Amino acid sequence: MESLRAYLKSPMGPKTTHFWGPMANWGFVVSGMMDANKPPDAISGNMTAVLCVFSMLCMRFAWMVRPRNHMLLACHAANESVQLYQLSRWLRHQWNLQQKEIVAATD
Repeated sequence: MESLRAYLKSPMGPKTTHFWGPMANWGFVVSGMMDANKPPDAISGNMTAVLCVFSMLCMRFAWMVRPRNHMLLACHAANESVQLYQLSRWLRHQWNLQQKEIVAATD
């Protein structure tokens, strides 16, 4: 019981933004995972690249802030991997479109 009380009053406990910020940011991860089922032509390359940069900056912030926010770091590491996957799908799709245009132009 004492350890629970200590956690509730800690600088990383559920009464702080160090807790609720990462919890809210898991929405980015869930959204990106749900978008993995969509066709790659529905992916915005610009927005996905921006989310990659955003997550990298937030990971650095989570590591540098005192006390270190490991929940925020984990959340944005997961988001970075999801967004990089989405970006790779978009890039492959763009490359395939270019290849089809080249083949159509040579015919």
